[in-house]
Amino acid sequence: MDKLLPTLGILAVLVIVLVLAIVGWRRRAQRDSSAGGGYSTPGTLSAPTAEADLLYVATTKAGQHLERLVLPGLAFRGAATVAVRPEGVSIAVTGEPPVFVPAAVVTGAGVASVAIDRAVERDGLLRLGWTTSGGAAADSYFRVVDPAGRAQLAAAIEEIVPRADAPDAAGTPRPNDKEV
Repeated sequence: MDKLLPTLGILAVLVIVLVLAIVGWRRRAQRDSSAGGGYSTPGTLSAPTAEADLLYVATTKAGQHLERLVLPGLAFRGAATVAVRPEGVSIAVTGEPPVFVPAAVVTGAGVASVAIDRAVERDGLLRLGWTTSGGAAADSYFRVVDPAGRAQLAAAIEEIVPRADAPDAAGTPRPNDKEV
């Protein structure tokens, strides 16, 4: 009997912490719902120019590597496959619906050392910059262990980034183009 009350007290605290964590995650998901997520995958896709099995770490607000975005298909860390094609980037995290990022909204690729709660060696993470379907600027981080694979994936992403001096598919200048 002398151990029952402390055990019940500890259990109560654990239940309260668990409930607060669930409520906090749901509030974050609700807050981020306006950011949208990925885009519809086109009916036909070209063969990948680069593809890798890697660890998906997180998606954050662009430039804010500690501010997680909870987006459909990108909410949880896990093993993933990333394929870069001329049409865009496909991200398939195990257990989540696949996400497609069209080339038109890719803003670049880079390296990082920190994202959310993951810190790795210098330049150990690959960063994919893009704009969500809701218009939010985002960075998705991936852990590619092989430096050569990371460089190949980054180069393939950089190849599909829209250039500011090139018109879009309709031949009109991009909004951020400077008139000369």
